[in-house]
Amino acid sequence: MLSSDSSLLDFIAAVSGESHLKVEEDLGDGFVRLRTAEAERRQAKHDIRSVEDIVVEMLRNARDAGATSIFVAASREDDIRTLVFLDNGCGIPISMQERIFEPRVTSKLESMTMDRWGVHGRGMALYSIKENAKQAYVVDSDEDKGSSIAVVVDLASLPEKSDQSSYPIILKEEDGSQRIARGPHNIIRQVLEFALEHRNIDVYLGSPTEITSTLCYLGSRILDEQELLFCDSLDDLPVYLRPAACGDANELARVCESIGLQISERSAHRILAGDIKPLKPPINRLIPQATPRVDDSVDILRDRRGLKISKDDLDAFARTMERAFQKLGDAYYLSLKDIPKVTVTKDAIRVKFEIEKES
Repeated sequence: MLSSDSSLLDFIAAVSGESHLKVEEDLGDGFVRLRTAEAERRQAKHDIRSVEDIVVEMLRNARDAGATSIFVAASREDDIRTLVFLDNGCGIPISMQERIFEPRVTSKLESMTMDRWGVHGRGMALYSIKENAKQAYVVDSDEDKGSSIAVVVDLASLPEKSDQSSYPIILKEEDGSQRIARGPHNIIRQVLEFALEHRNIDVYLGSPTEITSTLCYLGSRILDEQELLFCDSLDDLPVYLRPAACGDANELARVCESIGLQISERSAHRILAGDIKPLKPPINRLIPQATPRVDDSVDILRDRRGLKISKDDLDAFARTMERAFQKLGDAYYLSLKDIPKVTVTKDAIRVKFEIEKES
């Protein structure tokens, strides 16, 4: 015979496991002390009350990861809302991609952020989202490669504002700052409020197809500028740059699916044909002077994959160039310091001969 409520609780915990027991202590008169896990679960349920709350928390999460560009792909089918958040932040190590959704897991050991939405950095945001969403998971990420995180919500369980198409009204203050004066508190408004608070971060909001077109446009510029060479696999690129490195519609649709963007091959053809224009950040549509206008004359049909040659073939080619140089060297008393260096760019192959004159 068990002599006390405490013994009964301990017995149930031992038999059924702690996850099946919500109460740590019966305090009497109808009061109980919840176990930590149950208290956290209830707090998480309270933190997220709408889809718009999820958007805010995910934007703050990307900000704290050092992102300067955030892409939000939003789609809805019946009562299922799907949100995919891509960013160019620091990324999530593979070993942590499931654990970040656990309570109190955070990378902000020494600091927390206090902003207009409250405290951030206590390791509860992603846990709260997962507790309230139908699904929440890392689609693709790694260190220094940015992230793609998907959140799927059943609107029957977690609501969103009924008007998801209207833009709020932004007013300009006497000091030159802008504020949102009125409008529905929908996803668009959450993105705009975040963008107004963080003018150094570009936030793009659209359908998966529109986001893909934007990633292709912006990525093509970055890939050209950095001339990312010798890329054996698209997986070596940051997540958000991969669509820009695709050479045809089939590959584009496949790569987009791998990073959480569901687009048809027909839509991929339209993107590559330039029929679907890249997005501007929503704040730029309302405040055009915020950043320079997007250049719509970009040739999105151009092959941006660069020229890929295997290392073995490059080594063989360098040896051939070494032998070819011998005749010139004999005639002009020149010798090579080392094997010729072969460099490949997106539209050229260059060979550099480092020479020394023979005495």
